[in-house]
Amino acid sequence: MNIPHKPVLLNEVVNSFKSMGDKRYFVDCTLGYAGHSSAILETYTKVNLIGIDRDSEALNFSRKRLEVFQTRVELRKGKFSHIFDDLEHHKIAGILADFGVSSLQLDKKERGFSFKSETLDMRMDTDELISAYHIVNNYSFKDLTLIFTKYGEIREIEAKRIASAIINHRLKEPIESGKVLADIISSASHDSGKIHPATLAFQAIRIEVNSELKEIESLLQSVENRAKKGELKGLILSLITFHSLEDRLVKEYFKKWTQNCICPADAFRCECGNNNSLGKKLTKRPITASEIELQENVRSRSAKLRTFKFKG
Repeated sequence: MNIPHKPVLLNEVVNSFKSMGDKRYFVDCTLGYAGHSSAILETYTKVNLIGIDRDSEALNFSRKRLEVFQTRVELRKGKFSHIFDDLEHHKIAGILADFGVSSLQLDKKERGFSFKSETLDMRMDTDELISAYHIVNNYSFKDLTLIFTKYGEIREIEAKRIASAIINHRLKEPIESGKVLADIISSASHDSGKIHPATLAFQAIRIEVNSELKEIESLLQSVENRAKKGELKGLILSLITFHSLEDRLVKEYFKKWTQNCICPADAFRCECGNNNSLGKKLTKRPITASEIELQENVRSRSAKLRTFKFKG
């Protein structure tokens, strides 16, 4: 079977779940092409998998790839923020989420993610209504500038130049491909660096299309709510981020979950009991790719793995 996507930090992810109990469920919130999940099923032979993804193409591929594990696998289409829907009676030992875009999504020109795409789409779930085409051809100057600064972390003056160039072009004709959009952004951009000049703007549009940061925050909040109810005892949560906006969210939540005292900063003395920690970080610093992996898979260069274990 031809595997179209190489999972990042594979050994590190598998090892992050080494204290996961047997005969329990493992949830891969971003199943993709099942690279991480197949390795986890092979390593932890008594654990069952619930795989979730909103990409039908990825789910169909993974269904065939994971046939060898038979009844140990259950796949569902959906957003990872809805992880706990219908899982009330499952005893979950581990949760994994890899927030990166898969190689196949990036490389398949018809998916409209890349600078060379003949289409302009970027939807992870092709059943969704809002695509990159809609955003690029309909958002106002103000809204385009906002997503470029907020989700691409592009300087405002640069974001305004890019937004203006997009609007000037679409007044003449619609922008219908990633290739045309990349050329427009490159021509408008004054920033020079090692990455393609359209990289951050494409990132911003993709995040807007798929509500990526909202999804991550919803997942983290959902996990927190369950943990506070004592429903995630001993659970291991491993999250892979690929840019600073994602990593900042995860880092902030992990920090909050380790705090024993949750009294206001101006409180004269602790009145909360000083025992509110939900668990501990298993990674003091994020784990990044080794030199060997970086040579073999360039897309691992920005990947960061953080792991948290809830009190058992």
